Parts: sequence; C-alpha cells; structure tokens
Amino acid sequence: MPLAPGAPVVQVWVDGQLFQADRALLVEHCDFFRGLFRSGMREARAAEVHLGALSAGGFGTALRVLRGERPALAADDEELLQAVECAAFLQAPALARFLEHSVTSDNCVLLCEAAAAFGLRDVFHGAALCVRDGAPELRAQLALPEARDYVAALRPSRYVALTTHTPAPGFLEDASRTMCYLDEEGDAWRTLAALPLEASTMLAGVATLGNKLYIVGGVRGAGKEVVERGFCYDPDGDTWRPFPSPHQPRYDTALAGFDGRLYAIGGEFDRTPMSSVERYDPSAGRWSFVADLPQPAAAVPCAQARGRLFVCLWRPADTTAVLEYAARADAWLPVAELRRPQSYGHCMVAHRDGLYVVRNGPSDDFLHCAIDRLDLATGQWTSLPGQFVNSKGALFTAVVRGDTVYTVNRVATLLYAIEGGTWRLHREKIGFPRPGSLQTFLLRLPPGAPGPVATPLPEL
Repeated sequence: MPLAPGAPVVQVWVDGQLFQADRALLVEHCDFFRGLFRSGMREARAAEVHLGALSAGGFGTALRVLRGERPALAADDEELLQAVECAAFLQAPALARFLEHSVTSDNCVLLCEAAAAFGLRDVFHGAALCVRDGAPELRAQLALPEARDYVAALRPSRYVALTTHTPAPGFLEDASRTMCYLDEEGDAWRTLAALPLEASTMLAGVATLGNKLYIVGGVRGAGKEVVERGFCYDPDGDTWRPFPSPHQPRYDTALAGFDGRLYAIGGEFDRTPMSSVERYDPSAGRWSFVADLPQPAAAVPCAQARGRLFVCLWRPADTTAVLEYAARADAWLPVAELRRPQSYGHCMVAHRDGLYVVRNGPSDDFLHCAIDRLDLATGQWTSLPGQFVNSKGALFTAVVRGDTVYTVNRVATLLYAIEGGTWRLHREKIGFPRPGSLQTFLLRLPPGAPGPVATPLPEL
C-alpha cells in the first residue's frame, strides 16, 4: 500500500517486529532513511519498510535515542553490538554520539572492536582512548589487530597541575611559573612548560578542549584588573598562542570545554558576580553570548557526564542546585537540588551516570569535605561514607581519569578508585611542590624525554 504524501508515521518491520516511527525524525537523523524517502523509488512511497539486516533490539534503541531518550545499555555483548550495527547501517550520528558517550571501562574493549569493524570512527576513537587510559589488562583483551595497533599508538592522558600566578615583568625570571605533570612511575612532578609572561592564572578560568589548554580571565594587582588576552597551550608543539578574551571582562569564571566549544560561565567584574555566559568557537575565533545563568555566580563548579554539561549553584537556605546546559534550546535546565547545612561547594566531578559534589562538611571545620552523589538516571542523592580531611585529602580540586579520581595539594597526591558509587583510596603519590591554589586537568603529552623534576619552592 502506498504511503500518503507527507504522512507523519511510517511502519518499520525489523526482525519480525513492527515499529511505528516518526517519518520526519527518521529523515532528520538517519542518512539511510533520508536517502530512501527522497529517492523517488517505489519503496519511498510504501506505507511499510522492511529492514531485514538489523535486529529489533538495536532498532528499538535507535528510536529511543533519536526521540531524545537516554536508554541504559546493558553490559552484555549482544545489546551493544546491535546498537553499533544499527548506528552504522542507518548512518545515524545521534546514535553514534550516544554510544561514544556511553563508553566505560566495562564495555570499552567490545565497543572499540565493534566500532572498528563497522566503521564508526568517533566511537572507535573514544573507546580506544578509554582502553588506553584504563588498566593494562584491557589492552590485553583486544583481539583485532587494527584495534590493538590503534590503541598502542595513542598517548595516555597525564595529570597536570597549574598554580596561581600573575603576569611577570620581562626582566624577572620566575622558575615557579610553570605547568607540571605527574610522573606516576617515578613518583615525581615534572615541569611541562613555562607560562607566558603576560598570562595570569589568578582567578582565571582554565579548561582543556581538543587536547589544548585554555586560560581565560586572570587578574593582576590588588584591584583585580582583568588580563585582556587569553592563552592557549598546544602540547604537540609545546607552544603558546594568545586568543581573544570574552566580550564581557570577567574573572573567577568557570571555563568548560564542551562539544567543541569553550564556555565562560558566570564570574565577577568589579567585584560584582555575573550571570552572563559566553561561548567561544575555536574554528571561527569568536565569542558569542548564550543563555544566562538563572542567578549571578562566580567560581561555578562544572562537570560533564554522558556528553552533558552540568553546573552547581549555591543558593540560600543551604541549597545546592544542579543545572544542565541544553545547547539546542540554549537554556539552563534544573536537574536536582540538595539541602545540606553549610553546603558551600569546592568542586564537582562526573563518573558514568554520577555527579559527585564535593563541599565542606557538616561542621565549622572547613578542612573536612563531604561528598554527595547524584544519580543522573534516577535523580537520587546519596552521601558517600566518611569524610575527607583536606590537610591530606586534597579535595579542593579533582579530576577523573577512567575509574580513578586524582586529587592533589602540597602534602600528597591521592588517587581514589571509584567502585559502586563510592571512593576508595587506591594510591598515594608525592604532593605538588609549589605553593598557591591549584587548577588541575588532563592532557595527552607527546612522546619524548620527561621534563625536569619540579623543585619544591617555599611558601610566600
């Protein structure tokens, strides 16, 4: 039976199962259906489409993703393989992105090899990075020579730290104005690169995007004069280059690299908190304003989970509010709230479906940190057992690499293993040898001789 012109629903038979699908949705997101319905062939006018090459489970997952859902994928091989096969056959970028953001240490080997076999390059690359940064036994599980060779050629991510610096006079050599990375095998912090003399990391936004480091909005002097230029570091060439600052001068801003863009979120100017947010497109070299935060805020904790960008805002009555930036709608959407006494937060990190909000503990002792976990799938909060003491726990800054949380201060660098939603102290390394507040991140460094060991410097 022919399909009426412009009919909104099409019936799709897959592996003996019937699906009712929105025609416009299929055309928008799948190159296969776009080509089919616009081909002028008899099949393009049929009321039913038969897809004999796919599984019903994979197609059902695809439809849910295209409709904006985030289905939980089981760790079993069959469901993941069906989803990969469907993404490749339908040529559905949205499903491929969903798979890329679903990579974990539990499924990275399977997704790496399946994506290689079906030609999903971005999923293959993302899964390979997860394998490279994971335990050595993950690499040993790879069977495809193509996957093994690709993973072996990748560089592991390194834990990098940067302390507080203001612009330096050209005649004054300051050995402390350097970025350092953790040499885990040698248990030492090594010098990576010196900061440009004009760069300031005091109250600056620091983030990575495309394996490059960006610094925005530092200040100089007691009057907090905003440094006009931002700086970008490329580890591949060991080079710095300036790039434009946001239209609105701002310091103590949160900087996030998300979906190929930089976001400068909130901050202060003239000692006044702001709600404005700007987005930087590296390919165009331009900043543009996007939706404001619902309230003025500085030093906003932010994290990314499953390809989504989240921030934490602190509100009166001891309330922690988590919001998500919806790029297509250009809006900040409420996700969850948490009521805790003295809920001033230090940072937020993400692991799989969990957001971990690190804040001061339930007493007046600000050396104690408490951690609450928000399950994004259920919307439920849970408190992690125990408290962490910052004199050793180093939880004012944290970064997640694989299934490990890296934290650091001058006393120690602590690595926590995330297991079942809890943190367990896994390893302890040497503390950061420089004074000042720390910003930490991950970079994939080029091969070569390690930098010199960063020598300890006295407190100012």
